Amino acid sequence: MKKLLLILTLSLALFSLAAKPVKNVIFLIGDGMGLNQVYAAALVKGAPLYMMQDTKTGLILTYSYDNGITDSAAGGTALAAGVKTRNSMIGMGPDSVKVESILHQAARNGKSTGVMSTSAITHATPASYVANQVSREMQDEIALDFVKQGPDVFIGGGRKYFEEREDGVDLTEQLKSKGYEVVYDLEHAEASGSAKLAAFLADDHLPDVISGREYLLPEALNIALERLSRNKKGFFLMVEGSKIDMRCHVHDIMGSVAETLEFDETVKVALDFARKNKNTLVIVTADHETGGLSVLQNAPYRKGEELIVHFSTGGHSGVPVPVYSYGPGSDNFTGVLENTYFKATLARLMKLKP
Repeated sequence: MKKLLLILTLSLALFSLAAKPVKNVIFLIGDGMGLNQVYAAALVKGAPLYMMQDTKTGLILTYSYDNGITDSAAGGTALAAGVKTRNSMIGMGPDSVKVESILHQAARNGKSTGVMSTSAITHATPASYVANQVSREMQDEIALDFVKQGPDVFIGGGRKYFEEREDGVDLTEQLKSKGYEVVYDLEHAEASGSAKLAAFLADDHLPDVISGREYLLPEALNIALERLSRNKKGFFLMVEGSKIDMRCHVHDIMGSVAETLEFDETVKVALDFARKNKNTLVIVTADHETGGLSVLQNAPYRKGEELIVHFSTGGHSGVPVPVYSYGPGSDNFTGVLENTYFKATLARLMKLKP
């Protein structure tokens, strides 16, 4: 009888431990990053990427409401808000009704929030977490949504959509009136003591890594994590490696590899944080695959060998993309999943009120 009671007590303790909510979520999106983009980068590196190690693995279906091949707006909206929508729509269902993102739900529940990107911060994927607009092309309007309902921390390009607008309004002044410190490089971002930070690192998209840009995303993630983790209730942070997609559109395999390797170094920062902060869930996935990439080289991880690949399209493809997860709740992200799966699942794991 004593043994039975001991077993029951231990079982209840383990259940209680497992039932504890996820406090922090770091959600990393490699735009256009399919399985072959990951594998190509690993071949060039000569070793498995960080995202491939010590993580649970699944596949995500990416089709949109009106097309077997999604764009980043519909793909981002599905990941952020759990709704299939029409291509080009941002934070709206197919009926043009606004939908709430997991970022905004987390904010309503008292968590800090952040968005980071190597594109303009008003670009489709980051915008899907913050804005509600019928078209991704409405970047001036998306910038205004960042002022009205933006995250506590956002870092990326897109300065011109805030300061060189058609309406002549300087939105950075409105950001400052809402308590944001506005900076234009990572040095000033790191030096800032403000909990609310808007860092514009380029007029539009950031330059390519292969063109000489140093790795910025890992450093930017460290800066964001330092601020967001001050909140005892936790945080939700979306991080996008945007330019994997852009290099694949023009069939630049080494450019795509360079962007993927920077993104993977950013994943390492997230995983290191999660290993120290055990209540942190890390998700790594993509909104879609770009280029229809095939890797035609069979020798794994022989660094220095020529990388032989083939692109079948200049656009996106409809193939499933990988999802890698680490930390509490990671068992929920294995198998073949819809891209609409994340919002409700993350809300449940974080125990967010509707």
